[in-house]
Amino acid sequence: MNTRRALVRALSSGLLAATFGLTSGVALAAPEAPDVFIKRLTTELLDIVKADKTILSGDVTKIGVLVDQRVMPHVNFQRMTSSAVGPGWRQATPDQQKRLQEEFKALLVRTYAGAVSQINNQTIVVKPLRAAADDVEVIVRTEVHGKGDPLQLDYRVEKSADAPSGWRIYNLNVMGVWLVENYRSQFAQEINAKGVDGLIASLVERNKANARVVPK
Repeated sequence: MNTRRALVRALSSGLLAATFGLTSGVALAAPEAPDVFIKRLTTELLDIVKADKTILSGDVTKIGVLVDQRVMPHVNFQRMTSSAVGPGWRQATPDQQKRLQEEFKALLVRTYAGAVSQINNQTIVVKPLRAAADDVEVIVRTEVHGKGDPLQLDYRVEKSADAPSGWRIYNLNVMGVWLVENYRSQFAQEINAKGVDGLIASLVERNKANARVVPK
């Protein structure tokens, strides 16, 4: 994985790493526009990462805390997981669904941990929003600017009355590839071959293998 691709994965995965900036539990007085929401969160993310040497070093424990406290209030993670699993989600028991969410989250946190050290002097540019005022799902398109050509990073967000900002993220487009759809094709192969338990076992093994790799 080259440095530029790693940077975008760092901003997007932890599923979602680009949403890590808002302090957990703080409710806003009124919903933000979706592009304002994304701009604020991604800018705050970069500031947090650049200021914390333990995060830059790939400290997985610190990154896990970051995910739990700052990501989850702003992401519809159940929707992301169920969409990534696809039709197999409906076949899964509640316990299997819980395991899938846990392992999928662990996979994304590890991906973020391995890439976050690539963040240096990048900035986020949000493109003009093309959406009606009453749209409940919109795409916010952004670019990551740093060395080299700008990198595409887009967000699908849904209006949510109980979200701190009024919006939650449920998918990301990293350099032309939507995250959920990318995992869906991988997960479908696992489920077709080995069932839901087989997918869970595969994710467990992948996470164990990732845990043996120390981020640099």
